[in-house]
Amino acid sequence: MDKDTDRAPSTPLPGPIRGPIRGPVREPLPAPLSGWRLRLHAVVFESDTRAGRTFDQVLIALILLSVTVVTLDSVASIQARWGRLFDALEWLFTALFTLEYALRLACAPRPLAYARSFFGLIDLLSILPTYFALLVPQASLFMDVRILRLLRIFRVLKLSGYVSEYTALGEALSASRRKILIFMSFVMMVVLIMGTVMYVVEGPENGFSSIPTAMYWAVTTMTTVGFGDITPKTDLGRLISALMMLLGWSVLAVPTGIVTAEMSSRRLHPAPPAAPRTCPNCRCEGHMANARHCWNCGAALPPSPSATSPD
Repeated sequence: MDKDTDRAPSTPLPGPIRGPIRGPVREPLPAPLSGWRLRLHAVVFESDTRAGRTFDQVLIALILLSVTVVTLDSVASIQARWGRLFDALEWLFTALFTLEYALRLACAPRPLAYARSFFGLIDLLSILPTYFALLVPQASLFMDVRILRLLRIFRVLKLSGYVSEYTALGEALSASRRKILIFMSFVMMVVLIMGTVMYVVEGPENGFSSIPTAMYWAVTTMTTVGFGDITPKTDLGRLISALMMLLGWSVLAVPTGIVTAEMSSRRLHPAPPAAPRTCPNCRCEGHMANARHCWNCGAALPPSPSATSPD
């Protein structure tokens, strides 16, 4: 038998691909950091070195002091006595936070991306009011300068980037958002039903002039606030009020239980430990202590002090 007859028919090779290859267009990665920018990035954005931890601790102290100054400055008696000192401290804090913001922009691989990020906007909002009140004195014609001073309270939001417990709480809330949303929809249905019932039972003559007004009463009663501006006058209405107050305890307990259960679950089943290392290319975090390359872009990571062993 001829060997050629046993050979399977050959499959024709595909011809050359014509036309452009379409696919997701990725943003080009920035040039890797080097020199003083890399060293500054390790201090400003990371906390796995002694200099980085010291920078974060000093920054947290400055944020707390500046928020304390803004809070005390809102008290008229204290402001009248220590106003000049508060103004000097405010300019000192603004100068230091401006320097910090400039350093972050200088050593960030993507300065514009950082400026548009959440913490970048918070950094900008923490220093703008002082400059805005100085450079635009006409703004006092449209708004009180004290409103601009209160905007500096945004500095306290910068703390969430340096305390891990904020991150754990945020992750627990995010994981429980569906359960909390379903529970809140149930609460709104109860408020609507009980408000309608109270509107029928009490009526406009007792202050329940409409269903929205009765729903407002139901919300204040379920949350155990009870402003007292609207109160039931009939015996049946008071019985419903007592039931609403008892129901209010469950309103406070259920969301707390949902979030607490989620946090306990994360504590019993923790994620693999990750070192606080940031990729110099894409600034992604969450790398293992012994990782050599970024999990997002594949760039080489700088050596971690915790991963290197002494000779």
